[in-house]
Formats: sequence, C-alpha cells, structure tokens
Amino acid sequence: PAERAMTIINDIDIQVGRTGSLTPVAKLNSVTVGGVVVSKATLHNEDEIARKDVRLGDTVVIQRAGDVIPQVVEVVLDKRMVNSVPFDYPKLCPVCGADAVRDETGVVRRCTGGLMCSAQVVERFKHFVSKAAFNIDGLGNKHVEALFEEGLIKTPADIFYLKGRESVLRNRDGWGDKSVDKLLESIDNSRNITLDRFIFALGIRQIGQANARLLAK
Repeated sequence: PAERAMTIINDIDIQVGRTGSLTPVAKLNSVTVGGVVVSKATLHNEDEIARKDVRLGDTVVIQRAGDVIPQVVEVVLDKRMVNSVPFDYPKLCPVCGADAVRDETGVVRRCTGGLMCSAQVVERFKHFVSKAAFNIDGLGNKHVEALFEEGLIKTPADIFYLKGRESVLRNRDGWGDKSVDKLLESIDNSRNITLDRFIFALGIRQIGQANARLLAK
C-alpha cells in the first residue's frame, strides 16, 4: 500500500511542458513519506484541482507509491482556513503570457505560444538531447537552461555548431576543459542517429518511442 502523510500546501506552481501543457504542482511543507523527504506533489490538471477543491494553505493528505512523484489524495476540510478561496487556474501562460486553452481532449490546458514560449523551447531542448533521443552526454537540464539563456543555443541545430563556440564554452563558470571535451565528443558521436530516435527527438505530440519506431519502419 502507498505510504501517506499529512502536510500543508504553501503554493501551487504552474509548470509549462514542451508541448505547452500547464501542469499544477503543489509546493508543500517538507514531510517524510516512506523514508523520503517530500516538498512537492503533482495536482495533475485543472479538473483535478476543482474536483478535490485544493486551495492554498490547505492541509492535505499526500501519498507516494513506488518512485512516482507524490500526489495529493484529499483535502482535510476541518483544518481549512476560514478565509480560503478556490484556486484560480491561469488562463494565460505564466511564462510567455500567451492564451492557455483547453486542448481537444478537454483535460489539458495548453499555452498557445509555441516556439515563442521560452519554457516550451527549453523543455524541447531537454527532450531532444535525452537518452532515448540524441543522447548527448554533458548537456544536463541546468546546462541546457544556461546555454539557452545566454543565447548560445536557440534551435536544436545550434547544438551541432557549439564546436565553433569552444572558446566561449571553456570560459564559462563551472565548465572545465574535461567537461567541454566530453560534451563536444558526445555531440560528434550523436550526429549519426537512427531514424526512429530522430523522429522521437522532434518531440511531436502523440509520438513516443513506440510510434516513432512504427513511423520509421
């Protein structure tokens, strides 16, 4: 059975994914659940927040099953503050300000900013370099975010031109010669890629690894 614990929601953070989906994540008072300290839990989507009537400041029961991100099970209503108000789900992207509309499933609200939304671009980069895609070692999430913010990569193609910016990379804080050499070698090794991994790397909605293999065939 899933381990459970009780804690308080301090904030609800709206995260923007690579396909523009807005995902609510509860920021919690840290609590130990099943031997692990938990400080955030997924709220899944807009409808789930409304169904459970989750509000800021609420005392909630959370559970952690396996290695999945902890989730909010229920609100402890008799501990709710008298001045609490329902959570107002954003209708605009919290990153780029574009309209956030319900998709064709009617479940997920998505940012319509596309590649104008920096959050979507960065998340697409992370997907592009991931192990199941181009598998570029040395380009972790923090490095991707930093290189994007500094304007060194704006499109996936820019990754393959980083060799021409070698001197800039070597002068960056926290990057030693070994880490730069490892990154450039990994980029070179990733230039030859199977078709299914390439298709998967593009990050098209509904195209996971299995569908990418089918399309490649």
